[in-house]
Parts: sequence; C-alpha cells; structure tokens
Amino acid sequence: MATYPRAVEVLIAALGRLPGVGRKTAERLALHLVRAPAKEVEALARALAGVKQEVKVCSLCRNLADRDPCPICADPQRDRSLLCVVESPADLAALEGAGSYRGLYFVLAGGLDPLEGLGPDQLRLDQLLRRLQDGRVREVILACNPTTEGEATADLIAHRLASLPVTLTRLGYGVPVGGDLKYLDGLTLSRSLASRQKLEE
Repeated sequence: MATYPRAVEVLIAALGRLPGVGRKTAERLALHLVRAPAKEVEALARALAGVKQEVKVCSLCRNLADRDPCPICADPQRDRSLLCVVESPADLAALEGAGSYRGLYFVLAGGLDPLEGLGPDQLRLDQLLRRLQDGRVREVILACNPTTEGEATADLIAHRLASLPVTLTRLGYGVPVGGDLKYLDGLTLSRSLASRQKLEE
C-alpha cells in the first residue's frame, strides 16, 4: 500500500466513506485533487459547503429543495388527489424527468433494509399517514424500486394504509425486476406510470 502524506490519507479516508467508493477509487480521486488547480479544489469545497447550507428538506414531501415547500408541492397546477411514494430524491427526479406525472410526491428515507439500519420506524410512515389525513389524496402510487427491499417496503406501506379511504396502486409494466428507478429512461417510466395497477388484498 502506498504511503502518502497525512493530509492525503485523511482525504482518501473521507472519500472512501462515500457510497460505492472503495479504497482504490478514493485514492484516485484524492490524487486527482492534489494535482488539480487550486481554483478547482476550492470550487469543490464551496459546492460541498453550499449543499449543506442551502439544501433543505421539504416539510410536505421530504424532497430536497432550496425552499420550503418545494416547487413541486407549491405548484397549484399539480393534481393534489395523486400522491406518489418513492424511496429517494433520485427516484423522484427520475419520475419528474419522464414528464408524464403531474401529481404530488412523498419521499421515504429509503427502502426497508435491516442490514443498513432502515426499519419501519426510519421510513417516516407516520408523516405519510398525517399527509393523508385531510382526505384530499384519493390515490397513492407506490413507486418503490422493484427489488426485494422495495417490494417489502411497498407491502409494509400497503398494510399501513389499508384502512384509509385511498386507492393503492403500484407502478405497472416496464420496470425491470431488480432495477432502480433513477437509471431508467423516460419512456419506460412513462409506460410504468400509465399501466399502474390497483393492489389486491
């Protein structure tokens, strides 16, 4: 293993804590930053600091935004009778990018994943239930990822919402099993939304 100055090792360790970044990738990124012009590194540092200072979580949908409520929740043209439940802001962005959904959203804190410490209590389902109390939402679209964790999450939400006067639907055909919404193209997502189906008890 290469021996680097302490500051470089600290940077490698910090980068290695990012999801999907192993030691080799962290090392490559750190060495790039060491060789990069000071302005580039300073711009990155400002961007990192800015994201923590400027990005908020919408109190209604839990999406990332620069104001509260977010532009989607504040848009009077959105269909307030539709609420699409997604696992992450990236999934919401993928559905918005498809351009065919005009309802509102609720972003969970991820999908059920006991190994990562994400159980039912971490998903913020109590906030979702409060969101549905006023009776304006008539259909809840469960747009969880078609993975084992996503299916378990959708089943849990369906169980929790079973007594409410809302129609529960799931994304339809077009989303591959084991896929991830943020990597799907707009046409696939549009067809999936159009072919959603009611959940059978």
